[in-house]
Amino acid sequence: MPDLLKAISTGFTAFTATNLDDILILLLFFSQVNSLFRRRHIVAGQYLGFAALVAISLPGFFGSMLLPRPWIGMLGIVPIAIGASRLICADVEEDEEDIFPTTQNSWMGSLLSPQSYSVAAVTFANGGDNIGIYVPLFASSQGASLMVILAVFFTLVGVWCFTAYRLTQVPAIAESLTYYGNQLVPFVLIGLGILILLDSHTLENRGLAVLTLVISGFCILHLFRSAGRTLALSVPKVKEN
Repeated sequence: MPDLLKAISTGFTAFTATNLDDILILLLFFSQVNSLFRRRHIVAGQYLGFAALVAISLPGFFGSMLLPRPWIGMLGIVPIAIGASRLICADVEEDEEDIFPTTQNSWMGSLLSPQSYSVAAVTFANGGDNIGIYVPLFASSQGASLMVILAVFFTLVGVWCFTAYRLTQVPAIAESLTYYGNQLVPFVLIGLGILILLDSHTLENRGLAVLTLVISGFCILHLFRSAGRTLALSVPKVKEN
């Protein structure tokens, strides 16, 4: 029993210490829910991203590391790309809902949807520090204790999602997020991506810095092209009206 309580308290402390910032990200995600981006996408994406963090940290249990932190930091490109997409495609977002209607009406479909993958990528990219803590934590845990810690972790992911969602239901918070959310989210995501790159020391490596710039430039160019195609598709509909 003492070992069980110790494992539960360790899991709770480790998760809380490494995921407090996720509450803000989840708040922003839940404030953006619409016909294409559903609550289930956020929950599924959060679980997928966190499961990836756990999976990449599990080699610590076997005494090895899978990827160096600067390489993991390159995932900071993902929130930057998503934030840039929100800025570039903001004017055509309503047209996209008409042209590309959502068909993911089940939880299995949500797990396989691009929306969930986007949330998962942001969750994973924001978890560079988590890996630094989880690897030694898992390495120092016994098999039974590790299972308890993981159970606590995945339970708290659901608690985090529920807490963030309920906070968006508070009138003052919901009103502020509704009013400022669309303008704030892109800059928060871009800032998060830059912070991940800096905090992971990715840009201190010249090769990774060049690779990051090339990938970022390619993503932005692709976004501009996609926005142009979407606008072109929406022109006939505007003329008909």
